[in-house]
Amino acid sequence: MKRAMSTASILAAAACVLAASAPARAQSDAPKPGPEHKKLEYFAGKWTSEAEAKKNPFGPAGKYTGKDDCSVFQGGFAIVCHSEGTGPMGATKSVGILGYSAEEKVYTYYGLDNSGMVPTTVSKGSLTGDTWVYTDESKMGGKPMKSRYTMKQLSPTSYTFKWEMQDDKGAWATLMDGKATKAN
Repeated sequence: MKRAMSTASILAAAACVLAASAPARAQSDAPKPGPEHKKLEYFAGKWTSEAEAKKNPFGPAGKYTGKDDCSVFQGGFAIVCHSEGTGPMGATKSVGILGYSAEEKVYTYYGLDNSGMVPTTVSKGSLTGDTWVYTDESKMGGKPMKSRYTMKQLSPTSYTFKWEMQDDKGAWATLMDGKATKAN
């Protein structure tokens, strides 16, 4: 009987130790951001931007100014940006999420703004050297549209950007180009 009690006590103690260490093991086994996620941290911070919008099917030409407040999302797998600005069509507000799909080996972007247009796709991107290129195929006004957004890092605190759309003949037309500068 004494031996049975000792075995039961040892098993109970072992169960307590295993139960107590389970959260620690689960945390150590949790996925961790990879080098691709770390590269997205370039965009974390407060940015100001100035751009020139070109006349296009979606709006008039004119100056655009904006402010972005971007932060690393909990876990380190994404950057979330809250943006506001003023352009030829008035005030804008948006939320954007930059991430990386380890499954597809591509950078991703999804955003919403106050224009009422809701994207039905996630833009896919790549990074080559200091240049990020995101492409998207979606519909606007019932018509298929291909767009490309290119950002070239000039320094740790500035980059240029260009947003282009492809016409039905395959030619790319610039919708907007400008420069962003980190405020902090």
